[in-house]
Amino acid sequence: MAGYQSSEIQNLIQARSVGRNSSDFLEHLLIDSRRLVFPASTLFFAIKTQKRDGHQYIEELYRRGVRNFVVEAQLEFDQFPAAQFFLVNNVVQALQALAASHRKKFLFPVIGITGSNGKTIIKEWLNHLLQHSFNIVRSPRSFNSQLGVPLSIWQMEDANDLGIFEAGISAEGEMQKLQEIVAPTIGIFSNIGEAHSEGFKSIADKLAEKLVLFKSSQFLVYCKDQVLVDEMIQKKIEEGNFAEIISWGMNIGADINILEKKVGSGRTEIKASYKNKTYSFAIPYSDPAAIENAMHCFAVAIVLGKADEVLAQMVDLPPLSMRLEIKEGQNQCTLINDSYNADLNGLLSALEFMGLQGEQEKRTVILSDLTGVVGDAAVIYATIAAHLKEKKVSRIVGIGKTFIDHANAFSREIFQVELYSSTDEFLKKFHSSSFRNEVILIKGARSFRFERISHLLERKVHQTRLEIDLAAITQNLKAYKGILHPGTGIMVMVKAFSYGAGSYEVANLLQFHQVEYLAVAYVDEGVELRKAGIRLPIMVMNTEAQAFPELLEYNLEPEIYSVEIANLFYQYLQGEGISHFPIHIKLDTGMHRLGFEPETLAELIKLIGKGHTFKVQSVFTHLVASEDPKEDAFTKRQVAAFDTCCEQIQASLGYSFLRHAANTAAISRHPNLQYEMVRLGIGLYGVDPGNSMPDLIESGTLRTTISQIKDVKAGESVGYGRKAILTNDARIATIRIGYADGYPRNLGNGKGTVWINGHLVNTVGNVCMDMTMVDITDYPSINLNDEVVVFGQENSIQKLASAAQTIPYEIMTGISQRVPRVYFGE
Repeated sequence: MAGYQSSEIQNLIQARSVGRNSSDFLEHLLIDSRRLVFPASTLFFAIKTQKRDGHQYIEELYRRGVRNFVVEAQLEFDQFPAAQFFLVNNVVQALQALAASHRKKFLFPVIGITGSNGKTIIKEWLNHLLQHSFNIVRSPRSFNSQLGVPLSIWQMEDANDLGIFEAGISAEGEMQKLQEIVAPTIGIFSNIGEAHSEGFKSIADKLAEKLVLFKSSQFLVYCKDQVLVDEMIQKKIEEGNFAEIISWGMNIGADINILEKKVGSGRTEIKASYKNKTYSFAIPYSDPAAIENAMHCFAVAIVLGKADEVLAQMVDLPPLSMRLEIKEGQNQCTLINDSYNADLNGLLSALEFMGLQGEQEKRTVILSDLTGVVGDAAVIYATIAAHLKEKKVSRIVGIGKTFIDHANAFSREIFQVELYSSTDEFLKKFHSSSFRNEVILIKGARSFRFERISHLLERKVHQTRLEIDLAAITQNLKAYKGILHPGTGIMVMVKAFSYGAGSYEVANLLQFHQVEYLAVAYVDEGVELRKAGIRLPIMVMNTEAQAFPELLEYNLEPEIYSVEIANLFYQYLQGEGISHFPIHIKLDTGMHRLGFEPETLAELIKLIGKGHTFKVQSVFTHLVASEDPKEDAFTKRQVAAFDTCCEQIQASLGYSFLRHAANTAAISRHPNLQYEMVRLGIGLYGVDPGNSMPDLIESGTLRTTISQIKDVKAGESVGYGRKAILTNDARIATIRIGYADGYPRNLGNGKGTVWINGHLVNTVGNVCMDMTMVDITDYPSINLNDEVVVFGQENSIQKLASAAQTIPYEIMTGISQRVPRVYFGE
């Protein structure tokens, strides 16, 4: 990882220093406050965009420990007495200048990749083919923008001997800046197409701009079969731009000439010649884009003198994850959600993917206006229609004014066509019943916000509701904060849908009140929070290998609880070229559920000490019975084991980390165990397992209504199994809740009570899946559609849990997702 003294950085970016003069060693560059991990060694660049101004996040970052900022606005610097500000004219240019200076320190080969499509795949395939021959540093994921490229270059360090970086542009004049930062010695031009063409007068102008990346390269790899590309490169050669080119193609004049290409089902065999030597290899793909990407990789292997070494590996080129998401829709539909962009090439890829989904015969495409259209729009929309016909799409929903203008491209004899001028118009006329037993591709540019369409096609509706009092949650949070030692942070558990209360709404409240950490059980919970705009650090407690990509993409921090998961994640990070990724180590001091036991620490310490792949953010354990005074001696033994293990880890790492052991009950019952952070769970929602926080307020109220009232004669039975035989005439109300909603089945037959119009009434008969019967004989004031409180302040959840012979945790987390959450009070 790169690192410089703050005084060096000031000189490199030609900044004026304001505030304290420091000699901080800065390793981490930050442009997104949500991704803060290492405050003390972080330099924040306060970047202004059309939507956000990074200067607005300085106060928050300062509170979280960041002390070094690059800014271009005059601030109230006195508000941040411990901070150093680097004042520049343009923050983005300062970031780029710092990265360019860092790049000049290294003399090993650097591969730069640009073009319209395929950049990320080429980069990842090159890494796969060359990883055994080189110590590679490369762009994380698709960091190829004016901001992403500097952050990628910053990863370069002395241990590397090959760099692979992408560069993408969207307007004229941008590539010169990236060329100065990347300064590639080997260039790859993938192809030229329509993607991201809005900022250029023509395809030729865009091509010329992209080729600027290679003006100082020693080698340039490209496909000679692309006529426009070849013509312009030949012109550049005449002008003395490139030292040497390595072209490939079917064209007889190509340096690497493809002699034979056998395309089969999911496989292509290629025979090619270069300098009178013949090479034969196979790749596990048959589509033209994959063949093109693979040939670029093979050409680079020749440049690096590694052709013979990679031949056998070409057949194992791995698939890369796609943006396309498959979801289960209403009415037996399958949804393919791809709302990332809507250019022609992306649409064709999505249609190919759609063709692989074979369960439903009927195929529908919901498509917005295309972006980046260059040329005759009528021809392009006619091309779209031809591809839709080829993929046997029967229904097209077109959204956008350009779509309407070219509606005649879509024959009503072939397609069922629906056109809308905007997403809002479509939503106003939407009926889920019109989509049934079909595959639906949702493909729209970001500006159309097609996620709203996806949500409607997934949505389920249910009448019973769980009301969440956000003011009560705030009060409970303040109560726990009030008993913390100065400097102790809070990690709040929002796993299991925030104990049933609703993840985003609670997380957003916690973000407002500036807690230090959130914790979720699984990666998908963290992903949903990130998509909803939650910026707080998030720990994931149950990490699975298949979810590693989402950890990186959404800046989620995994709990590492075994040598197996540690090794798998280490190997994955190595494969992605990621270093200093934050992890949390779980120690098992007596719970015997998850975690490292003291005798297994040595292997973990050896792994986390290898290089700089991991950065231990925290070490923690779970206290088994902190709420029980009878088990205090066991709690002390757990703490002693925890302290010993932390000391061992600290000694091996050489840097400090957060420690946390206190759960909800321990926060109040064992204040000496607060360490640097505590974990607050069910106490946030007003349930105190340690019975030592009397001022907590229950935050949840589960309400329903009466759907029918019947007068039932003595001797008749009520409910399934005839478990309730009436001994007297009775008035029975059926309420709209059952065990499918989370109301426990064992609360039937009088064990459970609900509150109606000021009266506690008992259940009658067995609880049904969607309904429950209660006896209202003695209360004539109760009527049809009256509101029912299942639990809340009138009928405590702790009392309900006791009657069900369980704990409030199970009741709260068992409330079905089909029960809507309603929020108020904050």
